[in-house]
Amino acid sequence: MAEYTLTTPLKEEDTRKLKAGDIVYLNGTLITARDAAHKRLVALLEEGKELPFDIKGSVIYFVGPTPPKPGDPIGSAGPTTSYRMDSYSPTMLKYGSLGMIGKGKRNQEVKDACKEYGGIYFGATGGAGALLGKKITSAKVIAYEELGPEAVREITVENFPVTVINDTYGNDLYQMGREQYEVK
Repeated sequence: MAEYTLTTPLKEEDTRKLKAGDIVYLNGTLITARDAAHKRLVALLEEGKELPFDIKGSVIYFVGPTPPKPGDPIGSAGPTTSYRMDSYSPTMLKYGSLGMIGKGKRNQEVKDACKEYGGIYFGATGGAGALLGKKITSAKVIAYEELGPEAVREITVENFPVTVINDTYGNDLYQMGREQYEVK
């Protein structure tokens, strides 16, 4: 395992050096989107229309943050379960996104898309939403305000801690961890 500090938007040279198990501190802009937003975003891409953000090198955080306390840019911002985005993530990667942040396993189609398009699936610590929210310095809704907490936001992060779960080589940290302790 190695540690990296990366700034978004990511470049493929960034993602290709990462391996499952690496710790990464992200700086820059992330886009927040959950399943309802992903459905709309993928429809736009498939219709050849522009997204409300630049997808090239983007990192999509699967989160529905809570309202901020006075003076804070955002409330608790813990990851949501990622499998709900499995049907959308390969398309997002195909069109240029290079990172996703969530919690839980991904399906084989997502892992294959990470290999093909140079994408990374990062895990954020579930249950640590209040602490992760402290790493967010600004937040603004950029699309689908009617979705409330699930609206698409542009957030700025400083040293946002994530772990590489699925890398560009087909490795899966969850599977690797299990194999370590498997009795054969």
